[in-house]
Amino acid sequence: MITIHHLCVSQSDRIVWLMEELDLPYDIKFYQRKAEDNTAPDEYLALHPAATSPIITDGELTLCESNAIVEYISQKYGNGRFVIPPTDENYADYLYWMQFNSNTMSVFMSELALKESATANSSAKKVVLRRREGYYQYINSHLGTHQYLAGNNFSCADIMSVFTLTTLPLFGGRTVDDLPNVQRYLADIRARPAYIKAMKIAWPNT
Repeated sequence: MITIHHLCVSQSDRIVWLMEELDLPYDIKFYQRKAEDNTAPDEYLALHPAATSPIITDGELTLCESNAIVEYISQKYGNGRFVIPPTDENYADYLYWMQFNSNTMSVFMSELALKESATANSSAKKVVLRRREGYYQYINSHLGTHQYLAGNNFSCADIMSVFTLTTLPLFGGRTVDDLPNVQRYLADIRARPAYIKAMKIAWPNT
């Protein structure tokens, strides 16, 4: 059985969500962040050399990185459910939006670095801002003509992308208050029974 090693308030909540959408059995082990600096505890860091979140174990296998975990679970245990095949007309959209989280997280980390850098120049800030707004304006435009990110059917691309839109703002990331199509999309996501259940599990004190 898959065990989700859940670092609280992290991207591992998407794996809980995926398991609930697929109606698959799983165990979950919670890890609280260190009070002094809000980082992962030593027990979590010992799970994998990269020690990123999420991390799962499946028998002897230890796997991290969201894209890899989502594909692994969906293909191996979910019979390919929520994966868009190459024959589908929305396949290119699926590939693109599977990367949205990584792209926006990269921009977010660049923003943080620039804020803390005494030598950051205005040109670098403009490039980062342009990229950030490009990503967010595009997702808002795209969702004006699509119910979900890869067409009108829910997919792993949605599992991968929602964290950026809902949780990253809690850490200082861009909000989506000015993006009406994204707000409609998130309302649809938040109404999904599996999402509701997963968030109660992953965020037990909220």
